[in-house]
Amino acid sequence: MLVRDTHITIAVFIPMLFRLNLINSNRLTTAISAMAIALSLAACGGGSTTTGSSPSPGDTAASPGASPVAATGTPAANTKLALASDVAITAAGASFPAPLYQRWFQDFNKINPKVQINYQSTGSGAGVEQFTKGTVDFGASDTGMTDDEIAKVPADKGVILLPMTAGSIVMGYNLADVPELKLPRDVYSEIFQGKITKWNDPKIAAANPGAKLPDQSITVVHRSDGSGTTAVFTKHLSAISPDWKAAVGDGKTVQWPKTGTFIGAKGNEGITAQLLQTAGSIGYVEYGYAKNNNVKFASLQNKAGTFVVPNDESASAALATAPLPEDLRAFIVDPEGATSYPIVTYTWMLVPKKVADPNKAKAIEAMVEYGLNEGQKVSSELGYVPLPQSVKEKVAAAADGISADYKIEVAK
Repeated sequence: MLVRDTHITIAVFIPMLFRLNLINSNRLTTAISAMAIALSLAACGGGSTTTGSSPSPGDTAASPGASPVAATGTPAANTKLALASDVAITAAGASFPAPLYQRWFQDFNKINPKVQINYQSTGSGAGVEQFTKGTVDFGASDTGMTDDEIAKVPADKGVILLPMTAGSIVMGYNLADVPELKLPRDVYSEIFQGKITKWNDPKIAAANPGAKLPDQSITVVHRSDGSGTTAVFTKHLSAISPDWKAAVGDGKTVQWPKTGTFIGAKGNEGITAQLLQTAGSIGYVEYGYAKNNNVKFASLQNKAGTFVVPNDESASAALATAPLPEDLRAFIVDPEGATSYPIVTYTWMLVPKKVADPNKAKAIEAMVEYGLNEGQKVSSELGYVPLPQSVKEKVAAAADGISADYKIEVAK
C-alpha cells in the first residue's frame, strides 16, 4: 500500500479469471465488493474475456452480412465473413466501454465462430501504449489519441480512431440517508480540489434543502491508473474552474490535491467497488457501472444552470452539441444546452490502417460492422448511448479500407 498524506492507492486488477490482487489485507470487504462487481460485469460481458468458439442455441443476430439462423435456433455461420482459418484478435484499453465490448465480442463470436476476440480492461493509457508497441491488434481509449501519440504509431501500421459508443461520467456517492443529491458546478469542482471536505458544508446544504447531509468527512475516490475517464473528467473541471486548471490541470493521470481524503483505485471496476464499500465517498465513474451496480449518483448543474440527471436523453443532447470532424476526434468539455448532461464522451477503438494478415483484416472490419449495427441495439441496456446514424456512417467509411475483401454495411 502506498500512503502519502491521506492519499491511499488501492490496485484492483481483474484478469480473465477475475483474480483480485489485494494491496492491503485489511481491505477484505472491499475485495469482496470488487469481486462481486467483476462477476456481475462478467455476466453482462465485463472484465476480461476470450470469446468462445461454439455458438449457443437460441441466439440470433441480424446485422448486415450476418447469416440467417438455422432451423434449430443455432446461429448459422456468417457466410459474408469467409475466413481461410481461425483468427485470434487481442485488444486492450479503456475500462469505460469494457462491459459493452465484451457483450459485443461474445455475441459476434456466436455468428462468427472462427473469430476469437480477447479484450483486456487495462485503462486507456495502457491501451494506447500497447497498441503503439504492437502487443495487441487494436486498442481502446476514452479520449481520442493526440497528434503526438499518433505520430508514435509505426508508419507501416498507422491508426484509425473509431468512436464506437458514448456515455456519461457520473459522480457516484455513498450516503445512506441521501437518495438524491444535487451538485452545483462550483461545489463539485471544489470537492475534487479538496476545498469542500464535509458533506454538511453550507454550499452542499444550500443546493439540497431538507436533505439529511451528515457531519461526515468526504472521501474522494479517483483513478490510480492512466485513464481516459480521468482525462475527460479533468478536462471538464479545467473548463469550468480556473482554480482547478491552474492547480491540477487535465490528463490521463494528474497529481491529486494534498488536502482532504483521496483514495485511488484501478479501473471503473475499482472505483465502483470503493464507492460501494466506503461510506461518505464520492467518485467519478462511467454511468453503466453505477447503474448496473446500484451506485447512487448526483444530478449535476450544467453550463445553462440546469441540474441534469444522467441518462440516454441528456447524454445524447450533449453529444449533439459537438458534431464529429473528419478525423472523428471530438472533445466535449462543457456542452451547451439546457437539457445536456455536462460530462459526456465518445470512446474510441484504435484500429490499424494496415493489417498484414488478410484474414485478420477482414475479421476486424466485420467486428466493427457488428458493433455499428447489432452492437448499438444493446447499448442502452448496459448504460451507453447508441450512436446517431450520421456517426455510424462516418465510422463505417473510415474503417472500410482495412480490408480490400470486405465491405462494411450500416443498416438505415
